[in-house]
Amino acid sequence: MDAVALALPILIGLIVVALIFDFLNGLHDAANSIATIVSTRVLRPQYAVAWAAFFNFIAFLFFGLHVAETIGTGIVSADVVDPRVIFGALMGAIIWNLITWGLGIPSSSSHALIGGLIGAGMAKAGFNAIVWAGMTKTTAAIVLSPLTGLVLALLLMLIVSWLFVRWTPFGVDRTFRTLQFVSASFYSLGHGGNDAQKTMGIIAVLLYSQGHLGSSFYVPFWVVLTCQAAMALGTLMGGWRIVKTMGSRITRLTPMQGFCAETSGAITLFAATWLGVPVSTTHTITGSIIGVGAAKKISAVRWGVAREIVTAWIVTIPASGLIAASFYWLTGLAG
Repeated sequence: MDAVALALPILIGLIVVALIFDFLNGLHDAANSIATIVSTRVLRPQYAVAWAAFFNFIAFLFFGLHVAETIGTGIVSADVVDPRVIFGALMGAIIWNLITWGLGIPSSSSHALIGGLIGAGMAKAGFNAIVWAGMTKTTAAIVLSPLTGLVLALLLMLIVSWLFVRWTPFGVDRTFRTLQFVSASFYSLGHGGNDAQKTMGIIAVLLYSQGHLGSSFYVPFWVVLTCQAAMALGTLMGGWRIVKTMGSRITRLTPMQGFCAETSGAITLFAATWLGVPVSTTHTITGSIIGVGAAKKISAVRWGVAREIVTAWIVTIPASGLIAASFYWLTGLAG
């Protein structure tokens, strides 16, 4: 069998693996979209995941593909990418996601993928593989996205509390139970817009590296639809183990707090997606939940749980990178 005949099955296999990652991303991060609306008992979990999945899928109608371009060409040089690099990156991200999902730790699927790309790319070409401009932007977002979510949530809580100070608790609760449908929709839209594009970038750069996109990098429309569908399906399957951590272990939420957390998270994700910055939805919503909890009183936040989550964030990129590099080397030995 000649090289061309071998290349097509490998290409299809890698696209399937990428879509599995996208599905697991939706499964792993489903809690990010639904934790607040479930913990405030506005929606039952089974209805909340369907709601989130729908808005995950239609996100491509509202955003450009800047995040996909960053992942495809802005983390590791497109010249370095080959099937072994992509396979290593995906395996690093998938295995780390499964480990943290099994333990109920809301780590970042986004940074697991970025860590996988860096690990496999460096295993092939060393530090020359890294696109430092893209890495700097992405690394800055690790700190800025949760901080932005926290500050916006804190400010929004203060504004909303002032506006509704003369309302009865019953009236406030009823109003924000309705408004949470809107805020949860926007957050799920932002989640689908940012996260699904990461897999689009992986598949597109794989196709580009194999000469299937011609001389210029772009994301084919079939890739867009397939990735959005895979993420939506993953979200539909839910991520119940992480819901408990995100929705109640960090701080107890009221409908008003849920609305403020989701709205500040959505604003952060919308801005990042339009700027082409691949951020972590986990980081963003966690920062927002901490912000609304701290607005009530500092002791309302369970800082021990928040500290555990931050530790998982710090470990994610090197851990997924090491797994990815191992798979890159193993496939070389197998070849």
